[in-house]
Amino acid sequence: MQIIVVGAGAVGSYLAERFSVEGQDVVVIESDPVRARQVQAELDALVITGNGASAATLEKAPFDEPDLLVAVSSSDAVNVLACNAATKLGIPRKIARVEDPQLKADVEALGVDLVIDPGESAARDLLTLVNTGHVSEHIAFADGGLLLVGTYVTGESPFVGTSLSEIRDQVDEWQWLVVAIVRHGETFIARGGTTLEVGDHVLFMATADATDEPYEMLGLSERPAEKVIILGGTRLASMTARMLAERGVSTTIIDRDRNRCRTFAESLPDTVVVCGDPTDPKVLEEVGLDERDAVLALTGWDGQNLLGCLVAKAIGAGEVIARFSNTDYVGMLGGFGIDATVSARLSAANEILRFVRRGVIFSAVTIPGSDAEALELEVSPGSPAAGKSLAELHLPKSLIVGGLQRNGTAFVPRGNTVIEEGDHLIVVALPDGIRVAEKLSGD
Repeated sequence: MQIIVVGAGAVGSYLAERFSVEGQDVVVIESDPVRARQVQAELDALVITGNGASAATLEKAPFDEPDLLVAVSSSDAVNVLACNAATKLGIPRKIARVEDPQLKADVEALGVDLVIDPGESAARDLLTLVNTGHVSEHIAFADGGLLLVGTYVTGESPFVGTSLSEIRDQVDEWQWLVVAIVRHGETFIARGGTTLEVGDHVLFMATADATDEPYEMLGLSERPAEKVIILGGTRLASMTARMLAERGVSTTIIDRDRNRCRTFAESLPDTVVVCGDPTDPKVLEEVGLDERDAVLALTGWDGQNLLGCLVAKAIGAGEVIARFSNTDYVGMLGGFGIDATVSARLSAANEILRFVRRGVIFSAVTIPGSDAEALELEVSPGSPAAGKSLAELHLPKSLIVGGLQRNGTAFVPRGNTVIEEGDHLIVVALPDGIRVAEKLSGD
């Protein structure tokens, strides 16, 4: 596939890297020459310095017939104009990042295939985390029948120092499987001999009705927050508070700016607004934090979000989640006093990846802070995997089949499970295993 990415910010450079690793032909267009040089040195992709809203600039991409334009610059106007230019050039598929509600209608009229708002994407992710409790990821596959759950191993887990095969021997009818572990920044696919350590970022696949057992074994509890305290008066904070209020969750926003507090009090009638320093222990104590509450640090400053979470945890908050603009922090700080991290940019990038891979691949999600990616794909007629057991496929160590859906029934497969045409496989893979995973579909 030939892809043009307009904008080399966090979203654009991240997408370009993912596409390049998968062997796609990628050209990045960036207006800032300093940023363009930096990205060119980091990515295995051609970077063109210029205005991505200009058809003349788009034509500089050395493609005969580009398949896709992804306009994800920080400017809504540039993204809209880039899609307009792409339409004139005959580029068949277009994706645009647009936050302004009025511009969304304009860009949809251009026949854009997907319009994304990073704030909305992150707010939905936050809502999921608050409703599940003490998880870093909670991603549904197979029509909701299978869940990919991420969490951190604590010292309370009775199985610290125990191998996964030994844990499995103690379970009669297991319907969950540890598929990957992130340890000290390194991601690896889990195997029977893998031993759990305190601080491990564990990703496990389970049927939707069988998450209690792995939670118990990992020393965790699963329950939604009774009250949510949001630190910071940002756009993301407002969107998240509105979603929480619509679901009847008691929500409080803390921000130091009186004008913003006044605006929130008027626009969010079901939300309590407190004017004060969101990192001040006294302010947090006054709102009455306890272990049943979740704190979302959503200010525009990474350092303030980190500090706010650590203070809230020290006071007694049950779950703390931090928003980070620097995507390198996402996943890195989880488990060190922070239960989960989010990034509006990475949330938006995941939406784009899911869209781009539509076809035999029904869903695609990257795991923040790791090299792993989860794919749901369909086994097509003629697939080399059809008729073989998982053990007979001799899959590389860079991927694992963690879940399977057949005729509407979802389950966690075993080594002797035979793959059939029409099966949906949920595969967790490292970058060099993605191509192998896609071949399982047969297309």
